Amino acid sequence: MLEHFLQTWLEIRVVPRNKPGKSFLYPSMANEEDDPIIQEIDVFLARSLLEKLYLFQYPIRPASMTYDDVTHLSAKIKPKQQKVELEMAIDTLNPNYCRSKGEQIALNVDGTCTDETSTYSSKLMDKQTFCSTQAASNVSRYAAAVYKKGELHLTPLHGILQLRPSFTYLDKADAKHREREAANEGGDSSQDEAEDDVKQITVRFSRPETEQARQRRVQSYEFLQKRQAEEHWVHLHYYGLKDSRSEHERQYLFSQGHGLAENTELIKSPSEYLMMLMPPSIEEENDKPVAPSNVLSMAQLRTLPLADQIKILMKNVKVMPFANLMSLLGSGTDSTAVLRCIQQVAMLVQGNWVVKSDVLYPKDTSSPHSGVPAEVLCRGRDFVMWKFTQDRWVVRKEVAAVTKLCPEDVKDFLEHMSVARINKGWEFMLPYDEDFVKKHPDIVQRQHMLWMGIQAKLEKVYNLLKEHLTPKKQEAQSAHPLLVSGEQRVNMAKAKVKQNYGQLEKEFQKQKAEMKSNDTSAKMDISNIRIKEEPVSDEEPMDTSAYKGMNNGIVNGLHAEEDSTDSLNGHLPGGCIDRVAQELKAFVSSTFKKQFVLTLSELKRLFNLHLASLPPGHTLFSGISDKMLQDMVLDTGCKQILVPFPPQTAASPDELKVYALWEAGDTYDQHRQVLLEIFSKNYRVRRNVIQNQLSQECGEDLNKQEVDRVLKDCCVSYGGMWYLKGTVQS
Repeated sequence: MLEHFLQTWLEIRVVPRNKPGKSFLYPSMANEEDDPIIQEIDVFLARSLLEKLYLFQYPIRPASMTYDDVTHLSAKIKPKQQKVELEMAIDTLNPNYCRSKGEQIALNVDGTCTDETSTYSSKLMDKQTFCSTQAASNVSRYAAAVYKKGELHLTPLHGILQLRPSFTYLDKADAKHREREAANEGGDSSQDEAEDDVKQITVRFSRPETEQARQRRVQSYEFLQKRQAEEHWVHLHYYGLKDSRSEHERQYLFSQGHGLAENTELIKSPSEYLMMLMPPSIEEENDKPVAPSNVLSMAQLRTLPLADQIKILMKNVKVMPFANLMSLLGSGTDSTAVLRCIQQVAMLVQGNWVVKSDVLYPKDTSSPHSGVPAEVLCRGRDFVMWKFTQDRWVVRKEVAAVTKLCPEDVKDFLEHMSVARINKGWEFMLPYDEDFVKKHPDIVQRQHMLWMGIQAKLEKVYNLLKEHLTPKKQEAQSAHPLLVSGEQRVNMAKAKVKQNYGQLEKEFQKQKAEMKSNDTSAKMDISNIRIKEEPVSDEEPMDTSAYKGMNNGIVNGLHAEEDSTDSLNGHLPGGCIDRVAQELKAFVSSTFKKQFVLTLSELKRLFNLHLASLPPGHTLFSGISDKMLQDMVLDTGCKQILVPFPPQTAASPDELKVYALWEAGDTYDQHRQVLLEIFSKNYRVRRNVIQNQLSQECGEDLNKQEVDRVLKDCCVSYGGMWYLKGTVQS
C-alpha cells in the first residue's frame, strides 16, 4: 500500500494557497494554474530498516523524568507478540519528587529487608517500568519520514507501540500483605483443627480429546494467555541518542541509492502503470498457457525491472562472472546500474558474483532435508562462501564439523558454487576474474569490508580456531601437477625480467621527479580507490588490519602484506607519514573523548565507519595496521585495562583488549581512574561496591548524580551487574 502511495505521490510540489507566509504540500495537478509551483521534492523509499522499525509513543512524562538524558536501566522484548518493557530511572533529586512517598512505596514492596530480589535496592522508588501495547493493528499506511537536502526519505513502520506505566510493584506489595495476614491467622490454629479440615478427593480420568474440542481449547483466551506467557523475554542493549551506534543506525533511514534507478518500485512504464490501475480479469488470465513455475523466457524476463531480472538470474545460476551477466541483460543495459543492483543480491567471491544466502533461503523457511530454519542455513552457507574467499579448495568434512549441519545441506551449499574433485575436495567452479578486479577496485574494496564483518560474525557463532582461519598452502592444494618444459621456463623467466625491468624503470623516474620537485606536501594518489559514503550493517563489525594468509596474497582482489607500510597504490611520499599520524591521532582523541572506554574490536569498527565517510584520496587510506592503531591509542594518553575475563569466555582477541582514556581534563578524572582500577581486578561489580569504593577514595560527599555520570561514561548495566563497555558476554 505504501509503495502504491509513493507511485502516485512520487513528485510533491509546494504550492502557496494565496496566503502570505504559508505554504502547503499538494500533488502535482494540471488544473492548478492559479498557484505557481515554488518547489519540487523527490520522494525515496528506504528499505534498510524494513520490518525492523518501530514507533514508541511515550506517555506524558512527570516533571521528575526527562527523556532526553534519561537512564534506561534495562530493556527487553517479546518479538512474536511485539511487546516491549523498558525500565527507566527516576531523578530522585528533582525538587518535584516526593521522597517520603518514594520511601513508603519501596517499604510496601520490599519490606524492611534488602537483598538481591528487592525491587528497589536503594530503599527508594528510583525507577519506573513501562509496558507496551499495540496502538494499531494495521500499520501499512504509516511511515517515518526524514527530510534532507531537498529529498524526502520514507521508511515503512513495522509496528506502533504505546508505552504505559506498569504497576506490577503494587501487586507485589499486596501479595506480601496477604502473606503477612495469612501468617498471623495461621499462628492460632492447632493441629486438631488442621485434621478436621481434611476433605475427600475424587479422581477422574479425562476422556480422549476430539478435534473440535482441541480447536476450541486452542482458540480460548486462557490458552492464548498461556502461550504468550511462555514466550521468553529477549534482553536488549540500550544506546543513547548521542551514541555512535545510534548515529550509525539513523543513517539507514535514508535510501541507499540516491538515483531513481535503484528505486525500481517507483519506476513504472505507462503500460505497467495502466496494468496496476486496471488489472486483467480472471478469465483473461486463465486463457494464457501455464508454464512451469521455474521456467521464465528471456522475453518475459526483460519485461521485469532491472533489479528483479538480476535477482532471478542469480537465484537460478548461483555463480556468474560479471561479463556473463551483462551479456544476458542485453546490450543497452547500464553497467553502473547493474553494479548497484547486483550488490543487493550477491557477494563477490574470487572476482565472481555468488548469490546471497538469504535470497536462496528466505525468512520463515526451512531445509527440505533436515527441517533446520533458514537462519541456520544462511550462516552455514555464508561460512562456505567465506572459505572460498580464502582458498579455491574446501573440504566437506571440515564444513560439516564447524556448522553441525546434516551432510545433505552441506552438499547443497557446495554444489551451488563448486565442483567435487576425487581425493582433493571441492574446487570453486569458476576461475579468478582478474579483469573485474582491476576495472572495479571500489567494488572490490567494499566487498572486502563486508566479508571482514561476516568473518567476525562467524568467529563468534562457530568459535572458529586458528586452523579454520588460516588457509592451507596452495602447493598442497593444486588440482593437477603441472609439467613445464625447459623452453617454457625460459620464456616465463624472460617475461618476468621484462615486467620487473618496467616496474623498476617507472619507480626510478618517479623518485627522480620527486627529488626535483622537493614537494614534501605531495598528496598520495589513490584515485583508483573510492569508498561510497554508505552505512555498513551493525550486525557486521569489521577489521581494519590487512587479512593474513589469504590465497596468493589477495582478499577478493586486494593485495595485503603483513606489517606493510606501503600504500595500496605505491610507496608513501615524504611527509605523508606525518600527516597520516596526525589524522589518526585526531580520530583516536575525539573518539575516546566521546566513549572513554573501548575494546580494540569496537575501535576498529568505528575507524572503518570513519573511513567510509572520508572523501576519495584521503591520507588515511594509505593502510593502517593494528599495531599502528594500538600505538596511537597509547600515545594519546589512554591505558590498557587488563580486565580479568572469565576462563570460559568466547570473546575474540580484539574484544579482550580494553583501552580507556586515563585523563580527560575534567573534574571526573579521579572518579574514572578509581572505577577503572576496580575493573582491573573484577570482571563485573555491583553498584553498591562501586559507590563504596568511590566514597572512600574521593570523599564521603559523593552524590548519586556524580556516580551515575561516571558509570554512564565507562560502564553498562546488564542483569543487575555493571561491566566495562564492550565486555559483556551475553
